[in-house]
Amino acid sequence: MDAAQAIADLTEISPQVRDVVVIGTDGAAAGSNLTDDAAVARLADGAKRLVEAAEALRPGVAQLEAATLAGSVFVVRDGDRLIAATTTPEPTVGLVFYDLKTCLRAIDTESAGPVAPKPVRRRAPAKKKADDAAA
Repeated sequence: MDAAQAIADLTEISPQVRDVVVIGTDGAAAGSNLTDDAAVARLADGAKRLVEAAEALRPGVAQLEAATLAGSVFVVRDGDRLIAATTTPEPTVGLVFYDLKTCLRAIDTESAGPVAPKPVRRRAPAKKKADDAAA
């Protein structure tokens, strides 16, 4: 899915989300629902600066929220890509993070850069049944 379609789906299912920008691996905006290039640049730059500031305090930032009286700014990282969004005041934080992660992961790697592979989950060995132990 391309960034424009993923963002359109996001804003349709998440009414709290207002402005969205996807930032590719090269640091440039890969998609947005904003029509003003200056607004896209401001949101992308602000998101990158928020992540940099948070990284200085706690390396390995995966997601963050900056809450204001007018609403929040959310940033989610997946590999080297970011998605940033503004919301209405007092958003449902967990749901917004989930929706942003889903949106970012739905975007084709060709349109927004490579995605870090998901870790492989290994199953624990099956427990032996009492019948198997007696044999």
